[in-house]
Amino acid sequence: MSRVDQVLSCADNALRTLSGAYVSSRSVPAFDPVVDAELSPDQRRLSAALMRVNHVGEVCAQALYNAQMLATDDVALKQQFDAAARDESDHLAWTRRRLQELDDHTSLLNPLWYAGAFGIGLLAGRLGSGISLGFVAETEHQVEQHLQSHLARLPAADRASRAIVQQMMDDEMRHAAEARSAGAVDLPAPVKLAMRLAAKVMTRTAHHV
Repeated sequence: MSRVDQVLSCADNALRTLSGAYVSSRSVPAFDPVVDAELSPDQRRLSAALMRVNHVGEVCAQALYNAQMLATDDVALKQQFDAAARDESDHLAWTRRRLQELDDHTSLLNPLWYAGAFGIGLLAGRLGSGISLGFVAETEHQVEQHLQSHLARLPAADRASRAIVQQMMDDEMRHAAEARSAGAVDLPAPVKLAMRLAAKVMTRTAHHV
């Protein structure tokens, strides 16, 4: 695609992400058969808050991958980012649908999260393939840890949410491994710490708003 086409594609992605227009290409993960147990009001609120945080993470993932695709001229790297972004679009659709089932809403700050993540992804992409892939590997590693904590906190009765989070975690681990195999550079410790602090601010805010 020409540069103009790439920019238009990024704009289309932003609109589709923020409007909830994405439809998953894979079936929603679920235990077989899925029996959505009756959750108490407190359990439902907790599940919704955690799934809202996960949905925000997927909004950011779309922004990051699309910004990194825009920033690189490496065709193979673009294809790798595009494949990962398609997985993340499934996650985006799954978490949004689960929030609807829980009668709750996505984060009101999603446009802000998307814009911030896009800027970070663009910067990482401009620093070269190794750094860009290193950013992916570290991001996915931190997301994996974050999802593990959610599996520990989600109500045992909420089998639907737990199945979604488990599949998301499996995908994120694969993305990190693929980035390392493609030549990811290990990021400096201060950068990793800054990423963790930024993620903490986002998750705490999205838990409520």
